[in-house]
Amino acid sequence: MNIVNRRLWYFILAGVLAVVCIVSLATIGLKSGVEFSSGSILNISFEKPVDESSVAQEMSNLGYKGAVIQTAGNAGTDFIIRINATNLNDATKNQLTSAVASTLGPFKLNEFDNISPQIASETTRNAGIAVVVAVLAMLLYIAFAFRKMPNPFKYGVCAVVGLAFDLLIGLGVFSILGSIRGWQIDLMFVTGILAILGYSINNTVIVFDRIRENTARGISPDIETVANVSIVQTLGRSFNTSLTTLFTLLVLALFVGASIQNFVIVLIIGTVSGVFSSTFLSPELLVAWQKKEWGSFSRKTDNGLMEAKAKS
Repeated sequence: MNIVNRRLWYFILAGVLAVVCIVSLATIGLKSGVEFSSGSILNISFEKPVDESSVAQEMSNLGYKGAVIQTAGNAGTDFIIRINATNLNDATKNQLTSAVASTLGPFKLNEFDNISPQIASETTRNAGIAVVVAVLAMLLYIAFAFRKMPNPFKYGVCAVVGLAFDLLIGLGVFSILGSIRGWQIDLMFVTGILAILGYSINNTVIVFDRIRENTARGISPDIETVANVSIVQTLGRSFNTSLTTLFTLLVLALFVGASIQNFVIVLIIGTVSGVFSSTFLSPELLVAWQKKEWGSFSRKTDNGLMEAKAKS
């Protein structure tokens, strides 16, 4: 099974996916939840089942047209209402709850939170810092862990490129989901992103560690052969562990509900993307860098385009 030999196609696929995600982020962007844009969150439980559309319509009638309604817990009775850019004081909150109760029936207010613009700004900054610090820490750790290998810094950079790809895919897909389904990013989304980084780097380190072991064994002086053997040896483990993780995440997505929706969906995206980056991207980048192939890739691409034009 010669996986590494097809690395040019993996790079092209990764590039296309990355461009799609970048375009989506640039044109659509991400819909910020109240944790990042300020606002109010209400967690309510109706005594009798109510349609989600009825709750959304009632919020719109009360002047909260941008409110996001999510089912939580028991479908039809438990809802999370997110109102962006609106801080409700006690008086307006009581007016809102009274109006909803009179129209849709009595309910219990389980939780109410107000998030000010200052707190939202601080949360956004801290989330960005957390992601950057995590990525830099992984880069330094991998470079240190592979310090006895030739050019250990390359191992760290290639692993971080794979992480950046996973992060970009997660952001890009959520940008598209935000446009189609109106999903907003929140702290659970950031938690999922950090979990993706840890999960993806785990698979990548396993492949790199096997490359180190096979290099020490002297199975071949060619880095491409060593990398390919290492990927094949760890391929079953990577796919099996990822599949079992996906099964668990799908159960959570189906039965737990909206309270951890963003966390679960981000993990599903990251698990699939992580298998690709740790198997078909980061090790291949390491091989191409060690063999200094970037110029030959460019020539192959140019020749392919010229041949395609000649045939047309």
